Amino acid sequence: MRLEQLQAFLAIAETGSFQQAAKKCGVTQSTISRQIQALETDLGLDLFHRTGQAKLTLAGERLLPRARKICQEWQIAIQEITDLLAGKQPELCIAAIHSLCAYYLPPVLRQFCRDYPDVQLRVTSLGSDRALKVLKDGLVDLAIVMNNRLLTSSKEMVTEVLYEEPIEVLTAADHPLAKYERIPWSELIHYPQVVFKDGYGMQRLVQDSFESLEATLQAALEVNTLDAFRGVVRQGELIALLPHSALVEARQDPSLAVRPLASNPNGSFPDGSSLTRQVIMVTTQDRLQIPPIQHFWQLVQQKVPPQFVNGE
Repeated sequence: MRLEQLQAFLAIAETGSFQQAAKKCGVTQSTISRQIQALETDLGLDLFHRTGQAKLTLAGERLLPRARKICQEWQIAIQEITDLLAGKQPELCIAAIHSLCAYYLPPVLRQFCRDYPDVQLRVTSLGSDRALKVLKDGLVDLAIVMNNRLLTSSKEMVTEVLYEEPIEVLTAADHPLAKYERIPWSELIHYPQVVFKDGYGMQRLVQDSFESLEATLQAALEVNTLDAFRGVVRQGELIALLPHSALVEARQDPSLAVRPLASNPNGSFPDGSSLTRQVIMVTTQDRLQIPPIQHFWQLVQQKVPPQFVNGE
């Protein structure tokens, strides 16, 4: 059964004539006849009484409402795909790590809303691993996350490196580690930490760093917001390893201290120096063909890296 056969069937049912149906469909009468004959062969029953006027048989009457529904659904599907290619999708869903949402994405969001006022923009702040999971599940269109090559290596994924930033130490202003200009790892490993929950790339990065030093991470508390990190560390006992972009507000807080890390004594980090993380933008090949998603991708490329450089 083919769509054009159903369309021919509907045309005959509406006009009552093979000849008029051929004109309506823009084909010859013999083509219409062949399509109906093929359809009747597939179904095993005649659909029309071949008298002076083409009248529906019982089988034709049963098929009519179903054929109409099938052809209507096809037209709706064609229109939705046409709208998608024209940039008329109803919403664009983004998942991004907290620091991007707080500091670097607002100018991008503002410009996108100006350029596509009819597209509802939805932004969710998630950990990197969770953001990549919902992207793969089709729940978001684009993710901006800490790189995890295990989750971004599939062929359908398109990735763009945005920037690489250092991981720094957040402490209370009167914490013993605050006296260092660059905190040695040999001192850092002795203090309990507040860390991100499971599903956050930073939690995995910190854990892997301690394992590379053959040290035990004293994870005393798990949180998932930057406000919570600042609030807990401000109490004076716990410290936190956080990316540069997550420490913008902490640098303005006199009750907190932000210090860079000294070189890793084992030399196992990039360039044998201090710990860093790479932030990437990810979507799928098919999504990147859709104009609003492509435009958002380009806006991030244009605006996020320069803002990070200026923030240094």
